[in-house]
Amino acid sequence: MGYSYDDQNIFAKILRGEIPNTTVLETEHSLAFRDLYPKAPTHVLVIPKGPYVSYDHFAAEASEAEIVDYTRAIGEVCRCEGVDLPAGDGFRLISNAGEHGVQEVPHLHVHILGGRPMGRMVPKAD
Repeated sequence: MGYSYDDQNIFAKILRGEIPNTTVLETEHSLAFRDLYPKAPTHVLVIPKGPYVSYDHFAAEASEAEIVDYTRAIGEVCRCEGVDLPAGDGFRLISNAGEHGVQEVPHLHVHILGGRPMGRMVPKAD
């Protein structure tokens, strides 16, 4: 099974300018914008501009320039939002993939959440 990109997903529409967003950072290969339904005081989505479904798709097929740009864009958003270390108190970076990962939009994106304690993702082992 290959990767099948749906160019009608909401993030593709945002990249084409069909849907407005509150941009935090834009680079040659990446776009970061505020989540419409934030789950924390800081909740920013970072997407590559290329048609990638998930992180594994991106890692397999993106150019080195896209990978470097995307990685650095994520770091820059953390810095600009004041959640980076050591300036801030930290953040959670989440990327869901596929049905089991509960991915809602089939375009690679990471959520940067911060500004409060996030709690554990899974319970501690006994």
